[in-house]
Amino acid sequence: QVQLVESGGGLVQAGGSLRLSCATSGRTFMLYAMGWFRQAPGKEREFVAGISPSGGSTIYGDSVKGRFTISTDNAKNTMYLQMNSLKPEDTAVYYCAADFQPGNFRVVPTTRYAYDYWGQGTQVTVSS
Repeated sequence: QVQLVESGGGLVQAGGSLRLSCATSGRTFMLYAMGWFRQAPGKEREFVAGISPSGGSTIYGDSVKGRFTISTDNAKNTMYLQMNSLKPEDTAVYYCAADFQPGNFRVVPTTRYAYDYWGQGTQVTVSS
């Protein structure tokens, strides 16, 4: 098991920035692929960004490329999502997710169905 706790959501004006954090506890952080998803009312949960803490590889959804940056602080077992140039369309509940992948290598899934563990979500609202 791994516990995931998101923080950093809030209300921001369009064009502004916000930084989300995902603090983890439980099994070894380095054995997971990690991701951020978001879900707006009436829509499916959407992949935002993913990262392998062990390998450093990252991947982004098309809608956030060039604006969002995913990173980890492995010493703190924490993942971040730096969100810049925010748009009203970014308004959603943002979820931290983890996919346990024991072994020497990890891939970063882009589908929500691949992830084993989820945080409770943090609301991001971008006003126009």
